[in-house]
Amino acid sequence: MSELQETPPAAPASPGPAAGQDAPGAPGQAPVKPVLSAGAAKRANASVIGMIIALVVSIAAFLPIVLMNPSPKSDGYRPDINVGAVAQNAADVAGFTPAAPDTSDTFRANYARWQSGTGSGVPTWEVGYLTPKESFIALVQTRQSNPTWLLQQVKSAPVTGTRSAGGRDWELRDTGKGEKSMVLLDAGGSTVILTGSAQLDEFTLLAAAVVKDLEGASGTAGGASPGSTAEATVSPSPAASP
Repeated sequence: MSELQETPPAAPASPGPAAGQDAPGAPGQAPVKPVLSAGAAKRANASVIGMIIALVVSIAAFLPIVLMNPSPKSDGYRPDINVGAVAQNAADVAGFTPAAPDTSDTFRANYARWQSGTGSGVPTWEVGYLTPKESFIALVQTRQSNPTWLLQQVKSAPVTGTRSAGGRDWELRDTGKGEKSMVLLDAGGSTVILTGSAQLDEFTLLAAAVVKDLEGASGTAGGASPGSTAEATVSPSPAASP
């Protein structure tokens, strides 16, 4: 008699997707988009509108303060430098009469100082002037000038000629790059150098005022031309105390 083998029953087949219906995760299936309810959308819009209103209110609150306090309109800081007073203080140690030209309001001094010459070995009297055309001219005066120091002051510019100012012939040096110098080698026992980027007519005005001041201090005429145009445009300076 043969033995019959028992076969285990087959597992029931899982039901497949209905006809015409894609399986989950199948390619090409559109993603599910969350849908906000009408109440949630209204609350979100209200938050954005509230932030905009708060920003507008803040700007409206600060705008009158800004308008009532405008930024100051000025030409910058203009120090009040009394060149004559500083020159009198420096005269005791200078060994010469420091030039303090009276330019009225034509030129504005932005510094005046005595330099002991610790670094260069040449003590100097220095004044900086802002010109009417908003350029700059530096005045340097010493009685211990030497060729090396002079070249440093004029930025190694060559001599390009002479220019008459205050009845004196000044040596004209030009770098060709906008910087120029006028040098008076014999200014009452000292050397005076004017250096800057100003135009020559402004150099001439200041140079004439320097000559007037130095000659007034020494009490010499110096051959100055009293009727020269450059001198006529600059106020005469009072005699400085020796």
